Amino acid sequence: MRVPDLAGLIGNTPLLKLRKLSEQAGCEIYGKCEFMNPGGSIKDRTALGIVRSAIASGALQPGGTIVEGTAGNTGIGLTILANSMGFGTRIVMPMNQSREKIEQLELLGAQLELVQSTSYDDPNHYIHRAKAIAGKLNEENPGSAFCAGQFDNTANRDMHYQSTGQEIWDQTDGEVDAFVCSVGTGGTLAGVSRALREKNPKVKIGLADPEGSALFNYFSSGDLLFEGSSIAEGIGISHITENLAGTEIDIPMQITDAEALPLIYDLLRFEGICLGGSSAINMAGALRMAEEMGPGHTIVTILCDYGTRYQSKIYNPVFLKSKGLPVPDWL
Repeated sequence: MRVPDLAGLIGNTPLLKLRKLSEQAGCEIYGKCEFMNPGGSIKDRTALGIVRSAIASGALQPGGTIVEGTAGNTGIGLTILANSMGFGTRIVMPMNQSREKIEQLELLGAQLELVQSTSYDDPNHYIHRAKAIAGKLNEENPGSAFCAGQFDNTANRDMHYQSTGQEIWDQTDGEVDAFVCSVGTGGTLAGVSRALREKNPKVKIGLADPEGSALFNYFSSGDLLFEGSSIAEGIGISHITENLAGTEIDIPMQITDAEALPLIYDLLRFEGICLGGSSAINMAGALRMAEEMGPGHTIVTILCDYGTRYQSKIYNPVFLKSKGLPVPDWL
């Protein structure tokens, strides 16, 4: 296969059977290998959808600067695309994210600003800070900056509707019974669910929500309440984004780190694939979906990014013990 540029490498990722999880569940459980995108995560799709939409609308001008608030992966996707297309990037990121993602953004050449992790209603939240930076740049030089706004920019959701969801349908020959994943912006869950349900309204949609996120309670009782916390980065939110709004969830689940992490440790030990915390939450959600639906079903989830991006945390025995989390005996 020949592609003209980096954008041509994004998407069309394989669907991998998760062997041990499938045996345990009595179902066919597959993971979409989004870690195989050139920037190493599913957020490459989000970045591409947003950039293409912004160029088409004129919101992103030649030589302009893309500004974004991100937990890291969308910033990485935007930066590699910006490098390949002649744009600059200004990335705002909470300083409690993994040092590996911080170092990668610096390596890629993003202009990076680290801020305190705070609640969404705080004006200093990283999302609001990014909007403020873009606004200031445009005051100084009109049209010079574009704020990607991945949470409420529905080009994110549309990209997953057009690509990820259609790929899953084709790769399963239309025999997918359920799709489940966690939510960072809501773009993946909303876009994929729309694509699959247009093909088959009976496809079940599950939400795998980490502790510290309000979405499980919202889809269970209508209340945006949360408790606890998770070490999984880039997922779990306390508000309903424009991307997620209107999405119907059949089976909302709250997943603990202690339940999820052993699944990625076993995946590495026995199947050779090293993944991050959001993939662990997703895999636990797929297993719960199988238990809810019964044996014999085909369930798809997302394998979001490489575990090497979190080696200093979820593959660090000292860190895990400090959080009271399970440590695999081989680590």
